[in-house]
Amino acid sequence: MKPFGLRSVSCSLVAGTFLLLGLAAQRKAAAQTAGDSSKKLKVYISVDMEGVAGTVTADQLIPSGFEYERFRRFMTDETMAAVRAANEAGAGEIVVSDSHGNGENLLIEEFPKNVRIVRSWPRHGGMMAGLDSSFSAAIFIGYHASTTNPKGVRAHTFSSAHYARVTLNGNAVTEGEYNAAYAGAKGVPVIFVSGDDVAVAEIKSRLGDIESVETKKSLGFHSAETLTPGVSCEKINLGVKSALSRLHDFKPYVIKTPVTLEITFKNYTPAELLSYLRSVERVDSHTIRFVGKDMDEIDDFEEFVGNYNADLAP
Repeated sequence: MKPFGLRSVSCSLVAGTFLLLGLAAQRKAAAQTAGDSSKKLKVYISVDMEGVAGTVTADQLIPSGFEYERFRRFMTDETMAAVRAANEAGAGEIVVSDSHGNGENLLIEEFPKNVRIVRSWPRHGGMMAGLDSSFSAAIFIGYHASTTNPKGVRAHTFSSAHYARVTLNGNAVTEGEYNAAYAGAKGVPVIFVSGDDVAVAEIKSRLGDIESVETKKSLGFHSAETLTPGVSCEKINLGVKSALSRLHDFKPYVIKTPVTLEITFKNYTPAELLSYLRSVERVDSHTIRFVGKDMDEIDDFEEFVGNYNADLAP
């Protein structure tokens, strides 16, 4: 009977060991789950104005325009529609980038306490200033088509006054694609875009089937068939909710490094003067080329080109 007793004791010890290991694994899994659930959603929202419902001319887009005050309200409302959706999805932190004109358009008093707002220029990161790898997703509100697109309301790329074309690695880009590449370099996917039908189609052709809302149908550079502001906000809210509900379906938009940036100017002189820099190559009469190690370096260069003026003060 002694061997049988030893075998019984051994079996009991083995069973007890497996039970303890199982309990430990359960506790570890529970701790990981709790850690995951406690990690709050962090959302970045980049906001432009040309793609907001109803905008068609400078009358809505610049402070001297007779409709500007009303339309900065509509811009704020569309942004708030995205913010509400993010908060309803459990966002703990939201950064909103005011990325139109002087960068001082959004009515900042309208936003909830968990929102921080990026304002004015110049700034590292441009329209994506403040973004880093800790963000879960990026959202584009009020975006427009590129300067090389023959359609699209107020279509341009960064500077309607100075740039005729902007390319990354040989491909002409929209502001949306450029900003998506900046976000992608930090591992952050773009999950939603709103703007006119041309802008939405253009960015989705590069980023894939992200969620989107067409706020208006382009009829020309200064004309559109538009949604009303209220309907646009409703659609944006639902679209952002849908995007956040399937967050894991989206991947960062990553381009090959080093990155080659080309800017074609509307005038000769900027290309001539910039070519004096040893890091800049003049490709043709109006175009310069700059190669950066990553999108941070590319964006710093573009921000300098777009903002530098010898008369800057203080």
